[in-house]
Amino acid sequence: MIGVAQAQALMLAAANPVETEQVPLRSARGRTLREDIVAARAQPPFRASAMDGYALRAADTPGVLRMIGETSAGRALDRALNPGECARIFTGAPLPDGADCVLIQEDAVRDGDQVTSPPIAAGRHVRDAGVDFEIGDVLLRTGRLMDAAAIALAAAAGRASLQVARAPKVAVLSGGNEIVPPGTLPAPDQIFDSMSYGIAALAESWGAGADTRAPFRDDASAIATSVGQSIDTHDLTIIVGGASVGDHDHARPALRRLGAEFLFEKVALRPGKPTWFARIGEKLVLGLPGNPASAFVCARLFLRPLLDQLCGRDPTASMRATSARTRTPLATNGPRATYLRAHVEADASGQLWARAPHNQDSSLISVFAGANALIVRASDAPAAPESALVDLIYL
Repeated sequence: MIGVAQAQALMLAAANPVETEQVPLRSARGRTLREDIVAARAQPPFRASAMDGYALRAADTPGVLRMIGETSAGRALDRALNPGECARIFTGAPLPDGADCVLIQEDAVRDGDQVTSPPIAAGRHVRDAGVDFEIGDVLLRTGRLMDAAAIALAAAAGRASLQVARAPKVAVLSGGNEIVPPGTLPAPDQIFDSMSYGIAALAESWGAGADTRAPFRDDASAIATSVGQSIDTHDLTIIVGGASVGDHDHARPALRRLGAEFLFEKVALRPGKPTWFARIGEKLVLGLPGNPASAFVCARLFLRPLLDQLCGRDPTASMRATSARTRTPLATNGPRATYLRAHVEADASGQLWARAPHNQDSSLISVFAGANALIVRASDAPAAPESALVDLIYL
């Protein structure tokens, strides 16, 4: 067995980023940016009012000023203000030349075109040109996952389309004679296929396009046929199950029939020791354990950084640990790194607390559904009493 970090490094070294493509801005959510977005103009490109009121010169206050016009968003005043003059102005409107402050309407006394103003400091209620960003500012850097805020910023820069990574094509195969698709009638000794749906959903949330296939039988020939079809049309094939040791390890013999090169076949972690990774030519195959918690943990540890690498994101960013205090006393750990499903929340002071359910059996989906993080226990870690600091990574 090799350690988690070594296995991750071997896997990432074998994965090259996918090609890029130009997509409309509206289609960029969840995609990975593969260019820097540089501001071609300032935002805002003019001094703007932050409030509804009157634009004027601070030097004319306190005093009575003559209103000579109106400026609103998208409609600038057609001339500069002279001493003793003001203009009606609305939030977001360009400040007229000659004005240097805004009198809010609640503080103004107006009688026809006469406006009485108390003392106002220069710059009051004015947004300077370029207060958001200046020409030449790098607004978004390559590798950024495009969320709603990033899309809004790209739009503010005037970009109608973006260069992004093509969504990696992922096929999720699950198998076992005991597995049947949801919605079918299982035999008494069968269970529903849950993990192909869960792992596909994870892959999609991390920027891939994922397909699921009907469960395969515990048969090396059937697995080889299914994988052979998958690698023709996908960048990455994930096999969930069939990766145990002993008589029911069917996946690895099937891959060897296809000429697979295994980069690792067992990892020193719990749960998920049977995780493996292989290449067939330029195509990648990740083998995950069939037990639900094991599959989810190993997807977080291996599939997430692998998809980061394929999309051109920093694959180490998602693996950086943070710390919390444990609500649950933790026993001395064994020789394998252990990842405990946990729920983390902050108390009133902002301190993070992690609570790990007592039952960490790797077959339990319900425990994982209630978790939002993994407590990371290094190999041979000493016991951790309640309130001790522990490392964790968020799910």
